[in-house]
Amino acid sequence: MVKIEAVIKPFKLTEVQEALVGAGVQGMTLTEVKGFGRQKGHVELYRGAEYRVDFVPKLLLVVVVPEARAGEVVEAIASAAHTGKIGDGKIFLSKVDDVLRIRTGEKGLQAL
Repeated sequence: MVKIEAVIKPFKLTEVQEALVGAGVQGMTLTEVKGFGRQKGHVELYRGAEYRVDFVPKLLLVVVVPEARAGEVVEAIASAAHTGKIGDGKIFLSKVDDVLRIRTGEKGLQAL
């Protein structure tokens, strides 16, 4: 199994969610996060005054899928989240050794 963590722009959530459902993903976890990458934040103008936004709002999406489906799911996220502009986000993949569904006690792929 593979855990896929994707940091995306908030306004792309609906498109990414639809792409994941279309790819057969049955569940996901979503967290509102803030951070910065190479752009190091940006300057905005409010009522004539400039101020610096050091941490840009993003969403962190987490899904766990069978290893054989990881490539398809990553591609679905990447294509749906893509704008071509700086700050589109990143996708991280990690190996998951096991999973347990608390309610039923199921383990492994059956627990997904």
